Amino acid sequence: MPQTSARLFSEHLAHTSDGSRVHIGFTAIGAGNLGLHVGENLEEVLENRRELESELLGGAREQGFIYLNQVHGTDVFDADSRPRIESKGSEPDQLLELAPVADAASSSQGVPLAIMVADCIPIVFVGEDSRSGSPIIGVAHAGRRGLLDGVIQREVDDLKARGAVGLRAWLGPSICGKCYEVPQQMRDESANLLPEVESLTSWGTPALDLPAGAGAILVKLLGEGAVSSQLGACTFENHDVFSHRGHTLNGEPAGRIAGLVWIEKN
Repeated sequence: MPQTSARLFSEHLAHTSDGSRVHIGFTAIGAGNLGLHVGENLEEVLENRRELESELLGGAREQGFIYLNQVHGTDVFDADSRPRIESKGSEPDQLLELAPVADAASSSQGVPLAIMVADCIPIVFVGEDSRSGSPIIGVAHAGRRGLLDGVIQREVDDLKARGAVGLRAWLGPSICGKCYEVPQQMRDESANLLPEVESLTSWGTPALDLPAGAGAILVKLLGEGAVSSQLGACTFENHDVFSHRGHTLNGEPAGRIAGLVWIEKN
């Protein structure tokens, strides 16, 4: 699929019935590390974020992407509830401390959203207001714990509570079921809660297939035609994205890619 930016690994353009153009994108290593909680050069992270926003949102955009302090939980942040914390002139430690503690976020007012991963699943949601047809957007971070504890269900419930209909979901790059090796006990306990995650690695050891589990949940909630994995890839196998496991095995720093959703300015 064609990309308009070297900073994006994959992207898609969605439309809502009021004529809005909603962009979905998943960043590549070319965008640099976007996580303030990893790496040593935090000023570089802020510069990576600013350059990404300038390219995708435009330099005159009043509000940039909302980044979360993700903790493998199920809380959903209301991105419409407070003004953006400006990165310009702020210290990285301060920005990390002030970042909302949540693993999902929603907006009915067009606030650009970001969700960071390096093997877990980034999920982007787009729906529309049942009355106006205007976009209602969301993101979620589905690692093993959050997936099993219900972060996807919490995010979908929040979007529907906002009046969203016609919800669609895109799964971005994450580690696949052939590469995510785990202890037998963890595999069995996880599969007891969500059978679709049970898997084997390509070398025959116990594994978890998180994308299969997330896909099963989303299809049940939204319908099969509303769920797409075409923007994804295995982070462990693909060198164009960060992988916590892959980079750690190679003795390299593992940054964070991001799933992004934003509404094009008219």
